[in-house]
Amino acid sequence: MKILSAKVIVCSPGRNFVTLKLVTDQGVYGIGDATLNGRELAVVAYLENHVIPCLVGMDPRRIEDIWQYLYRGAYWRRGPVTMRAIAAVDMALWDIKAKLAGMPLYQLLGGRSRDGVMVYGHANGRDIAETVDAVGQYIELGYQAIRAQTGVPGIKDAYGVGRGSLSYEPADAALPTVTGWDTAKALRHVPQLFDKLRATYGFEHQLLHDCHHRYTPREAATLGRALEPFQLFWIEDCTPAENQEAFRLIRHHTTTPLAVGEVFNTIWDVKDLIQNQWIDFVRCSVLGAGGITHLRRIADLAALYQVRTGSHGATDLSPVTMGCALHFDTWVPNFGIQEYMRHSDATDEVFPHDYRFERGLLYCGEAPGHGVDIDEALAAKHPYQPACLPVTRLEDGTLWNW
Repeated sequence: MKILSAKVIVCSPGRNFVTLKLVTDQGVYGIGDATLNGRELAVVAYLENHVIPCLVGMDPRRIEDIWQYLYRGAYWRRGPVTMRAIAAVDMALWDIKAKLAGMPLYQLLGGRSRDGVMVYGHANGRDIAETVDAVGQYIELGYQAIRAQTGVPGIKDAYGVGRGSLSYEPADAALPTVTGWDTAKALRHVPQLFDKLRATYGFEHQLLHDCHHRYTPREAATLGRALEPFQLFWIEDCTPAENQEAFRLIRHHTTTPLAVGEVFNTIWDVKDLIQNQWIDFVRCSVLGAGGITHLRRIADLAALYQVRTGSHGATDLSPVTMGCALHFDTWVPNFGIQEYMRHSDATDEVFPHDYRFERGLLYCGEAPGHGVDIDEALAAKHPYQPACLPVTRLEDGTLWNW
């Protein structure tokens, strides 16, 4: 059995997606997600110029060997472009192998560890009152866990405040727009949000908050301690973690659970965080971390230290990644939670899928493979549109972490 052909499909049904399709000489095909939000065409070039020429003629059943070939065989390893290209190949290969076996993907991974996957939605508002109302809407939809974000007085276009819909796409212009930030204002305002949420809805539902790499370690520790009375499920990305030891200080000063990892690409990016138990949840995704093959290794390492998974699942990942993530979540023993930002109707039409949402849980389907396909004719009606993520500046003009 051989890979007969491969192609990259770029489309924009409300936002840009990059999809890899591998076709075998037996007519079985698999698809994978290669989207890198705001840098999509860099991955397209990597796939078309460097990866696909190597894949044609390979045996698609040799998933591990192909993964090693694409990772070890490239002297310039790691990084978001390389690892997302590898992830796309890996997803497509697992899709093919599960189809050949006539099984849903989770069965090949080892079978079910749970029936459904707890997910969290994104509630946001321009102010606290609007966010409180949004959380109530998610509770009415059946969510057991909700991420809450609010506008902060005096901060221009605060992170996480969407445009009034369940789907949210921050990449909003051909060139980066500029948003604002002020740590002192946020540290005063964010605890007020969660005080109001607990006063309104009690402690029955899990609440989460995304800091989006905005705080220094000391500031993050201050926020974590201020939020302790409200018993958050986690605070996410509270400081940039290129220096993994930054989380040592935060861990020593707050018991609020810590989650990080959506921008990480390999096990080396989280090794110290996990081994030193400085975090509670690792948020690497199937797409960002080089596919199912590599994410399994990260999850296995995390399990040794009672760190659970909490995979990134925003709309910068296509339904292909979500389908793979749900099969992975259904299997992985140390599962924590899955992010679930709903895609637009147009995206769901281009990527038909068999996963479903019921009472706060997502369920992967039982179709052979990962259960997600692409309608190429419909995709062609949504051509690529340049769109960049914003940048952030402080009030004095200093560039900050978006």
